[in-house]
Amino acid sequence: MLGPRQCGKTTLARGLADIDFSNYFDLEDPESIARLEDPKTALAGLRGIVVIDEVQRRPDIFPVLRVLLDRKPLPAKFLILGSASPDLLRQSSETLAGRIETIEMGGFSLKEVGFRQSSHLWLRGAFPLSFLAKNDADSFIWRKNFIQMFLDRDLRQQGITIPAVSLHRFWTMLAHSHGQIWNAAPLAGSLGVSEPTIRRYLDILTGVFMARQLQPWHANIKKRQIKAPKVYIRDTGILHTLLGLKTESDIFAHPRCGSSWEGYVIEEVIKSVEPDEVYFWATHNGAEIDLVFGKGARMYGVECKRADAPGLTPSMKIALEDLKLERIAVIYPGEQRYSLNKHVVVVPLESVIGGMEEIFK
Repeated sequence: MLGPRQCGKTTLARGLADIDFSNYFDLEDPESIARLEDPKTALAGLRGIVVIDEVQRRPDIFPVLRVLLDRKPLPAKFLILGSASPDLLRQSSETLAGRIETIEMGGFSLKEVGFRQSSHLWLRGAFPLSFLAKNDADSFIWRKNFIQMFLDRDLRQQGITIPAVSLHRFWTMLAHSHGQIWNAAPLAGSLGVSEPTIRRYLDILTGVFMARQLQPWHANIKKRQIKAPKVYIRDTGILHTLLGLKTESDIFAHPRCGSSWEGYVIEEVIKSVEPDEVYFWATHNGAEIDLVFGKGARMYGVECKRADAPGLTPSMKIALEDLKLERIAVIYPGEQRYSLNKHVVVVPLESVIGGMEEIFK
């Protein structure tokens, strides 16, 4: 079970099973670290569900788990919690091939909190302690402290060694690039590092679930297509904190309001639809679709429009023809659902709660 810190992994794990002290290991707890000094001896005799939290701190445990998981009969199952993606935990996928299922968590979803809380979720983000704070000011303070802790501890554990002040500048500059095509040159120049180094920083932020690199979809067409990814801060609450936006009114007055809402919708669609793969599509002539994803053997498109009455655009027509999309859904903050043509439908944000069937019906 993977996801960013403070998204609720440990709470959920404890709710799934009645786990006593002997079957729970927190690899940020010195006592748990001491108990796992010889991991095979510590784990071999346990029964039932065994939880190992913050496993990214001890990747050497994965070969031991492979040995323990090959026992027959199997006396124990292991629930592994981590704050790093499979790419950063590459050893786990190589060592435990065929023995592991990965579930990604990302805090609250629109489906979980209800549509009446959609603006609240957009402003504060999906982290439970931020969303459930008494007021917007407390939520903002929590997120500000979370960012500082992340800079001081988590990113350094991933090998970023530049000063925290510079790290904060990088993260803030990334927030100002939210929803834009990735361009390493200005960030690298501002921080005084090379473009490969700044790319590594982005990959690390992606690997710890703070950023999303939406890769471009390449169709077999003659048009020149964008080949660089689009970059988003995955949690809009974190995005708004980095931009200094404390209230919904602050967001509406900010130049990144539209891209903030776009990122919010994209994340909610991904949570709800659970697509096989996600991309965006754009050409150098200006045609673009915010989200292109595969589900089964078919491809679908999503456009995010913070407008009162979105209409059919040339980009949608081009995408339907060039990408052979099954349908395009234009998601907007209004209440009415209506069709723009046979393959393009405008749907309210609330429809995202119902998943594929409700969005593309």
